[in-house]
Amino acid sequence: MSGVSSWQKAVDGLRDLVQSGVGEYVVCGGARNAVLLEVLAKLEAAGKVKVWSHFEERSAGFFALGRTMVTGKPCAVVVTSGTAVAELLPSVIEAYYQARPLVLLTADRPEHFRGSGAPQAIEQVGIFGEYAGRDLGNWEGKGPLHVNMELDEEFVVGDDRFENFTLGEFAVDYGRPQVAELARWLREPTMRGLVVMVGDLELEEQEEVFHFCESLAAPVVVEASSGLREALQHLVVVDADRVLKENPPAKVLRLGGVPSGRFWRDLEDLLEVSVWSVCRNGLRGLGRDAEVLQGMLQRVLPALGEPEELGDISEWLEGVEGRGQRIEEALEALPDSEAGWMRMLSVYAAVGNSVYLGNSLPIREWNLYAQWERPVRNVRVNRGANGIDGQISTWLGASAGEEDAWGIFGDLTVLYDLAGLKMLGQVELKGRVLVVINNGGGKIFDKVPRLQGMSDAAKAWMSAESPVDFEALAKGFGMDYLRVARTDDFDGAGNKERAVLLEVVPDDAQGRGFGK
Repeated sequence: MSGVSSWQKAVDGLRDLVQSGVGEYVVCGGARNAVLLEVLAKLEAAGKVKVWSHFEERSAGFFALGRTMVTGKPCAVVVTSGTAVAELLPSVIEAYYQARPLVLLTADRPEHFRGSGAPQAIEQVGIFGEYAGRDLGNWEGKGPLHVNMELDEEFVVGDDRFENFTLGEFAVDYGRPQVAELARWLREPTMRGLVVMVGDLELEEQEEVFHFCESLAAPVVVEASSGLREALQHLVVVDADRVLKENPPAKVLRLGGVPSGRFWRDLEDLLEVSVWSVCRNGLRGLGRDAEVLQGMLQRVLPALGEPEELGDISEWLEGVEGRGQRIEEALEALPDSEAGWMRMLSVYAAVGNSVYLGNSLPIREWNLYAQWERPVRNVRVNRGANGIDGQISTWLGASAGEEDAWGIFGDLTVLYDLAGLKMLGQVELKGRVLVVINNGGGKIFDKVPRLQGMSDAAKAWMSAESPVDFEALAKGFGMDYLRVARTDDFDGAGNKERAVLLEVVPDDAQGRGFGK
């Protein structure tokens, strides 16, 4: 491309992306990528693409990730050169493990600046390593793509006519699923039975997974992010982490994303349990040996044929009876605990259009304590790398056009992504509720047994307590604010014209001075 003007490089590069099906762009402006923004402005004016504007690259990457979740199509984040590119790494990693088509369009200084130490000149080529492809022509859309474009800052706007840009079709082809070995494994008889663990699912996968589990009639562990938690409740193993640790099955079939519960991690040491996974990213989700089949479940499961019903094999699940009732009794006895609050929030959020659960405690608490009466199909999470980066941004990106969108996060998770709230000015606000469970930060670590023996000082560092005035935060970003400390005082927060920040202060956090 030597001798080609920056304007022409930008036009040609964006034409290739648009023709490959990249129709949405999140832009963070800078001197080096100004020419890309100018071309995109003309493309949007011509009705060819949709452009979102951000000021902070890390959050912008996660917002773009959220867009890929809801559309199933690529979204590009466009940044300038230098460390702006490095800010995208967390979202790239998350997109890789979710197998999302996130595109990184990064402006770069010309090649002769590499290795020079000149301003805004870092080694951008290959900066994302194995987490992103670098060849648009061979990109399959099963993960991120990095397009690095060398540009001069000076450019002259050309007279190009953008009406001839055509948005191409985008589809990921997993090929014909090879299911023979998995089918044989499912039919092998066993004394200790099979458990199905259902993780994150796409909306289009849910119907096939539901019918498969119904026909198989095996015990099920269901993540809320599958959208099937309530629909499959008659098969659910209540308090699964404890029950299955005490009574390991012979086989575990995982469908969809990696489960958030403790038992999945316990499988690292339960080598006598045979594990199969069927998922989009083709990764087994365990450090030990396990089988995996990459593909979309709406194609894989029908190829297996009608599953054989396993019948009543739950006798090996000793002590299951009564666990559900004991959970209900605990919720009734401690209504203002964090678990009680999750039950209350789930009742209200269930009538919305979507729910987003931030890592990690809200996900686990929703799985265990949320209501069971009303199906909640559209539950989104970031469980690729299990980090708390970019959670607000991903929620806003995934629910940008939705009314009555609920997001439930811990206080520390919100503080990690305050820049993400900038996008409130570009998304639907009606009925939007941002729930902050203010428990003093980092309380997921209180649930990890191996950390209980740490010193008080070390535990304090793990908790990362950072009291903040969430009312002032809400005001600063133009949200209404509601603080509640008792479930009896809560009369709902949704169905308003403006976004609401709902600060929940569980009873144990009040005693430590949080949420005041």
